[in-house]
Amino acid sequence: MVASRLPFPLTLTGDGLVLREWRSEDLDDLVRMLDEPEIARWRPMPSPFDVEAGIAYLKRCHQGRITGQRIQLAITTDGGRPLGEVLLFGVDLGLKEAELAYLVDVRERRRGLASGALSLLSAYARSSLHLGRLLLRIDSRNTASTAVARHCGYRLTGEPPILQETPYGPSRLDTWELVERQTGSRRDRQKNVAARRYGRRT
Repeated sequence: MVASRLPFPLTLTGDGLVLREWRSEDLDDLVRMLDEPEIARWRPMPSPFDVEAGIAYLKRCHQGRITGQRIQLAITTDGGRPLGEVLLFGVDLGLKEAELAYLVDVRERRRGLASGALSLLSAYARSSLHLGRLLLRIDSRNTASTAVARHCGYRLTGEPPILQETPYGPSRLDTWELVERQTGSRRDRQKNVAARRYGRRT
């Protein structure tokens, strides 16, 4: 059973990455990273992203961490300068499921940072938090993010898209789920996937 509060503080290491808590001294790097239309297009946040927005962002992050509501870690290679962010939130203890999200500085892409961070946090969620169903919500036009999802073993669920309005126009969020490697026949694997996907609905 997942604890009622997510662990804080937390550092995860592996594959040449160090995922660590955000710090107040990260403000300048955070503002530089998030003051970018390409990121704002896919994440609901102020644009332009200034120092005031950065201070508010770090405050919300710290509050969410100390109350155990989410895991929100800076992506680094050595514990130093943040190059992106990975999150786990929306934890449902009864269903043992949660949602994840990630972003990487546009100047640091094509280095495997997003896939490495997502894999690390997904593995931690499964092994240490005992979450059985891990989800991503990705705009269908965000091809870079969908490529990361596929690389890390996430697959489209076939659930109806989540439609919403953004400053950049309508957005269609598809649901992706981390799929375990299955043994046995293809029919058995399909039955297992269907049970995980639809068994909780009435």
